[in-house]
Amino acid sequence: MERTSTSKVTTKALERPMAVKKQLFDLGSSLDTSKGWEFEIKKTVSKPLEIKLPEKHFLVLKMEKRLGKPVSIVGPFFLTKEALNALCSLVKKKLGSGGTCKEEWLEFQGECREKLRVLLSSEGFRFK
Repeated sequence: MERTSTSKVTTKALERPMAVKKQLFDLGSSLDTSKGWEFEIKKTVSKPLEIKLPEKHFLVLKMEKRLGKPVSIVGPFFLTKEALNALCSLVKKKLGSGGTCKEEWLEFQGECREKLRVLLSSEGFRFK
């Protein structure tokens, strides 16, 4: 206890350090700081795309199973986004199956690696 000059007794609060909890994860994004959008900036920045002729490509054919269903994957393509979408549409029509283009890879539903090799080699692409 401390005495003051007015002779009133004041009690000093107990000083007890509170346990500091560290947050393991940040949920959401903070809009008032520049760090809030850092993940999205890193995600959108990619390596510079080098556009090559079809003869200069060395494509790889892969097959994955997703939810028990086969998916044929071919790539990497070094084309513009518009040219890659046009090529994807052309191959999907010729194969008669669904598919998509993600980044520089084309993905098609089903086991169609042999058909893909024939179609893309007729377009001028080469394989490893």
